[in-house]
Amino acid sequence: MTPIHVTKLPVDPGPAAWNDILPPRKPTDPLRERRTADWLVIGAGFAGLSAARRLRQLRPDDTIAVLEARQVGEGPAGRNSGFMIDLPHDLSTDNYANASDDRDRQQIRMNRSAIGFAREAATAAVDRKLMLPEAFVPAGKINAAATDKGQKHNLDYARHLERLGERYEIYDDADMRRITGTGYYRAGLFTPGTAMLQPAAYIRGLADCLSRPDGATKPAALYENSPVVSLSRSAGTWIAQTPDGAIEAPAIILAVNGHANSFGFFDRRLMHVFTYASMTRALDASEVCELGGEPFWSCTPADPMGTTVRRISGTGGPRIVIRNRFTYDPSMEVGQSRMDAVALDHDRAFQNRFPGLKAVSMQYRWGGRLCLSWNGVPAFGEVQDGIFAACCQNGLGVAKGTLAGMLAADLAARGNNPMVAEMLALEAPKKLPPEPFAWLGANATMRWNEHRAGREL
Repeated sequence: MTPIHVTKLPVDPGPAAWNDILPPRKPTDPLRERRTADWLVIGAGFAGLSAARRLRQLRPDDTIAVLEARQVGEGPAGRNSGFMIDLPHDLSTDNYANASDDRDRQQIRMNRSAIGFAREAATAAVDRKLMLPEAFVPAGKINAAATDKGQKHNLDYARHLERLGERYEIYDDADMRRITGTGYYRAGLFTPGTAMLQPAAYIRGLADCLSRPDGATKPAALYENSPVVSLSRSAGTWIAQTPDGAIEAPAIILAVNGHANSFGFFDRRLMHVFTYASMTRALDASEVCELGGEPFWSCTPADPMGTTVRRISGTGGPRIVIRNRFTYDPSMEVGQSRMDAVALDHDRAFQNRFPGLKAVSMQYRWGGRLCLSWNGVPAFGEVQDGIFAACCQNGLGVAKGTLAGMLAADLAARGNNPMVAEMLALEAPKKLPPEPFAWLGANATMRWNEHRAGREL
């Protein structure tokens, strides 16, 4: 067959702040020779490392190799906001709910399976002192409403949750001030099932747990700073070429999210979207006192196009994280001018919420790549003989990435997880309109929805 030449390597704007505030970690060596393995996983993010962990469970005697283009924790997994959400969370709707209750029940069941898988992985890694306990905390989250419209979105969502038989609590403005320390929010809707991650700590711990032997199973061979530049097939075996080496394996799990396009798969079926975040410097004791509230909380906006806010108090000190703005960028790259423009929005959102912290500056600003499909489905399944895709997480990389990696491993290794059939039964990603119409339409829609979000942004 004709070799697959990878057309683009990952480019991530700004530093991976979650990784930077952790103690330094020595990366594994790049691949510098020709090796063989029973399984090759491309990508060491949520999907890739979950796939490797599941393969090790299913095939404990097999050899597993993982190739990561960058250093673990520097890519999208280390730039994620860290919400591992169990409930419906469709970013294309007003209140996150899908039109179909049955579809939402299916998604809840799948998301909770992924959360359980991650919880077990985190527990094992913490027990081995390879992951910080703060990396995975089942703390729940709040949908925070700053406007009447946001409150209506929350009440609509609450009615949907009641139909689904799901638990929630409604918070008033006094509750929100007590928790967050700010009077910006009028109300909130708390749901208990979300796990909050320090995403870089989680992904680093998961990688280290897989690549270091524990006496019970073979470690996975992890090669960082080893981007795949081409794939070729010979005598039933795939050969993945990196700049300085190669790995031969009969089966590959492709866990590169939107970069599946760079490998020649799902052409014109994946939307490449960036979202943006800023993290403050560590707050001093007087600023913590001025802020008040609880030391750890997490708010998604009542309007999906609004501002996500987290307060953290673990390694790296007490900080606040702001995330807002989405842009559609088919090139999978954004420039500094975009980052500078978004920074103004982040500063405005921060000062609106925390006017008593005027002296607090942002230490980190970054962008993170998302991948969405037009019809909100994953890019999943066997895309060529022996290549299994676990891509396109539709903006929910923690839960859906973990799920896709788990299930791709089950599909490839002929496991018996019934959710594999459910994933395969979903529609294929729908073809996008031609450019520049897709770019114009997607960005115009996002700008309009951000405008409509008002004070939720």
